[in-house]
Amino acid sequence: MRMAVLPASLLLLTAGLAYSQTGEKPPNFDVASVKPAARLVPGPGGAIAVMPPSGGPGTNDPGRFNFPHASLKILLMRAYDVKNFQITGPAWFDTDWFEVTATMPPETTREQFRVMLQNLLAERFKLAVHRETKELPIYTLVVAKGGPRMKESGEVPPPKDGGDPSSPPPVPAGPLKAGPDGFPVLPGIAGRVGFFNFMMNGNARMIAHQQTMENLASRLTTELSRPVKDATGLKAKYDFTLTYEPEQRGPAGLLAGAPPPPPPAGAGAAGPPPAAPTAEPLPDIYAALQQQLGLKLEPGKGPVELIVVDHCERTPTEN
Repeated sequence: MRMAVLPASLLLLTAGLAYSQTGEKPPNFDVASVKPAARLVPGPGGAIAVMPPSGGPGTNDPGRFNFPHASLKILLMRAYDVKNFQITGPAWFDTDWFEVTATMPPETTREQFRVMLQNLLAERFKLAVHRETKELPIYTLVVAKGGPRMKESGEVPPPKDGGDPSSPPPVPAGPLKAGPDGFPVLPGIAGRVGFFNFMMNGNARMIAHQQTMENLASRLTTELSRPVKDATGLKAKYDFTLTYEPEQRGPAGLLAGAPPPPPPAGAGAAGPPPAAPTAEPLPDIYAALQQQLGLKLEPGKGPVELIVVDHCERTPTEN
């Protein structure tokens, strides 16, 4: 079936275009470094440990941003505030990894940061993109018959380790303990706000603390590679756990908030997650949403904005 193409914005998003029209100087990082990152090596159970990004607007270190491992697609997602499926580019966007560090004024806003990152990618990779809008399949998140089955969030206690409530939990120093259902018990997530996702023997679990339905719709958009629009009408924040069999089963591995970094040299490795006991097959994510959370995904179609890459060099220019 031929996809209908809506009037495209077709606005070339090269660095600083919007600012050149107003005469303002486009915002740039004070200092920035972009270089190839070390190749990722699978660990126990086939899991790949990736250091999550740190710093930047809204964090405890707003004047410095560090992304130890990022593909071009991940950087584009961050720069243009889009999801994986919204980017059309070459295959190496998913396979080549880079290390990006940058400094900026501590008062930099998230929007200014995104423009700075766009400008950096245009400068170092000669990146040029444009936007298109197409009519594509989407989902609408609604309340299922019988009503929601989620607990409204209460007051968040501070993390026991004294860390930032919005930061990833600390990396476990020893083997993970299994709960009654065979899934590992994640230490350190009590008192932390966000989503904590992990996979065990090809099955997935999503733990949410203090999350809105809009947050859930955004997370499902990433999970399903299809836009999910919140139409539940629910305005509170919720705590819930969703356990399901993902559409694409992967190797045993752990992902909590963001992939944990490998332990430092000489430290005890966390080891692979414990093996889950034999059990009945889990529901897919659609059935799990309805059975466990009282929510439902309704298929449909709607306009989806895409970022189309017109040109990009594979090797960044020197710092």
